[in-house]
Amino acid sequence: MSRRVSRLVAGWHTGLPRPALILQAGNAVNYFGYGLVLPFEIIYLHQIRGFSTSTAGLVLATVMGTAAIVTPPTGALLDRYSAKAIVIAGSLASTLGYAGFAFVDRPWQAFACSIAGGVGFGVAGTANRTLVVRLVTQEQRAAAFALNRVAGNFGIGAGATVAGFIVAAAQQLSSFQILYFFDAFTFAGFALIVLAAVPSPRAELTTATDANGTGFRAVARDRIFLTVIAANIVLVVVGHTFFSNILPPFAKAHTPIGPAEIGIIILINTAFIVIAQIPAVRLVARMRRTHAFAAASALFAVALLTVLPATLVHSALAATSLLVGVGIVFALGEIAHILVLGPLVADMAPAHLLGRYLSLYSLTFTLSLAIGPAIGGLLLQRAPDAIWWGGALAALLAGAILLQLGDRIPTRSTKHRHVLRRRQKPPNCPAN
Repeated sequence: MSRRVSRLVAGWHTGLPRPALILQAGNAVNYFGYGLVLPFEIIYLHQIRGFSTSTAGLVLATVMGTAAIVTPPTGALLDRYSAKAIVIAGSLASTLGYAGFAFVDRPWQAFACSIAGGVGFGVAGTANRTLVVRLVTQEQRAAAFALNRVAGNFGIGAGATVAGFIVAAAQQLSSFQILYFFDAFTFAGFALIVLAAVPSPRAELTTATDANGTGFRAVARDRIFLTVIAANIVLVVVGHTFFSNILPPFAKAHTPIGPAEIGIIILINTAFIVIAQIPAVRLVARMRRTHAFAAASALFAVALLTVLPATLVHSALAATSLLVGVGIVFALGEIAHILVLGPLVADMAPAHLLGRYLSLYSLTFTLSLAIGPAIGGLLLQRAPDAIWWGGALAALLAGAILLQLGDRIPTRSTKHRHVLRRRQKPPNCPAN
């Protein structure tokens, strides 16, 4: 027994520096607040504020649509300025946006709050990932991205569970307002943690003579990277967003479960990720990255299709048990997906373009969190079952595209050697 405990503890050893650990602790606090509102945003806007589900979906899409717009300019800023300062500024913008959600009673007010929150998400999310990469060595990147995901899922799971019981106890306006107030408070708290306890590593600056090798034009020449990003937008939509944003209102409308059961499902999903994410670093490291992508795609497809039988079950316990299994399969896919995607992007990026590459990595999530609620909200009204079988087909297609990239995706052992070989020029050659 003691040996098993020792192995479990050893599997959780990340070797990350103290500032990186503090940053991830702050992320957990921040995501706890986000988890309070995440599963119930459409429910709040539809049932409490009287918006249609399609309008509610568009409100959520506006948050991430705005985040998507500000993400690329943020990446350019991060290649020149302090990631720490940009994280703080973005967090404060999200504080204002999510506090405002507690008071909206008309769609235009909700869209205004969405824009403020979206600016914060786009700016702080991109800067946060860049700050994490700059605080660790290249060998620590997989563990850093894994711990980031653990912090996020722990916070979201705990927040969603607390919110589920609050909403179940009193489905009234004041309950949802309390959730949004606490969410805003945690954004502000995260900004204070970063300000007080996280150092500010310097960005790698470029000179005017390197102008043709900098900027998004240089990123656009990396066609393999753009293919990875495009395919992963699909995977994040169907494998992350559909579970977090669309499954709760779908389950509430088409299965016998209620808010408390929804909170439990999300808790088990996130708890599974929290427990398994870091120990899985070593396991996924043994796989080819394309194979890991394919495995994640297949797991997402299985989870999506397994949602449909829950609509045929009349017992709340049976439906909850089935959807808990769905949540675990989603978690397995997410673990493999995140452990490959984040370190791969950092490995493919030249140091002076790290902010821009990571901004497009962030764009994978912001676009997906915009597209997912918009598509899902519309389908919830017109063809709810199509969300799940259509998402499964999309996941398999994205996985097949990534699998075909084969050796063109750098492995961890070779890092980005072939990418550097293509980009680097002899010392005395003019810029391309």
